[in-house]
Amino acid sequence: MTIRVLLVDDQPLLRTGFKLILEAEPDITVVGEAGNGSVAQDQARALLPDVVLMDIRMPGVDGIDATRRIVRDAQPGAHVPRVLVLTTFDLDEYIVEALRAGASGFLLKDVPPDELVQAIRVVAAGDAIVAPSVTRRLLDKFAARLPSTQQQATPARVNRLTERELEVLRLIARGMSNAEIAAELVVSETTVKTHVGNVLTKLSLRDRVQAVVLAYETGLITPGAAP
Repeated sequence: MTIRVLLVDDQPLLRTGFKLILEAEPDITVVGEAGNGSVAQDQARALLPDVVLMDIRMPGVDGIDATRRIVRDAQPGAHVPRVLVLTTFDLDEYIVEALRAGASGFLLKDVPPDELVQAIRVVAAGDAIVAPSVTRRLLDKFAARLPSTQQQATPARVNRLTERELEVLRLIARGMSNAEIAAELVVSETTVKTHVGNVLTKLSLRDRVQAVVLAYETGLITPGAAP
């Protein structure tokens, strides 16, 4: 199946560069472009992309609000575009908000072409991009600033998990892949996939990215904790 991508960035040259990279792939096609979040929302409704490659800082409606609107627009059971956010190191503080808005992950704007292509494929398949080296730094730096409005309610949700599922959630929050978790726990990767699925279902989470944020919010992982 061809992965339909919507490019959202206020810099036309960047959009052109991304388009050239993506359309060189046989399984990816760029179905539209937008220079701000408002147009991106309209394009997402009209074009039904599988993945939205979303810049954060744009005039008018920024990438965070646009992500929130695109995810909100999706009807239950209908097609839901996956949002992959682009950032630069000087905009790190926006990443947590983007993830909380419904993004499925993020990339740095200087990502190598092959990693960009692979990330789009991963997100289109329904998984999330949690880059350990970047995600951990971001969450260590900004988790303490996350709103605490859910902290009263989250312990009961976490208590639904078994001890092994809690262990898996902690390892997810450290940015570990299923293969790495399997090696850490000395179990099969299939077993890990089952545990991850149970964690997401029991906690009503969409993907691994939301699991990472929840782990920090509930104190299962704390900023600055040793991996």
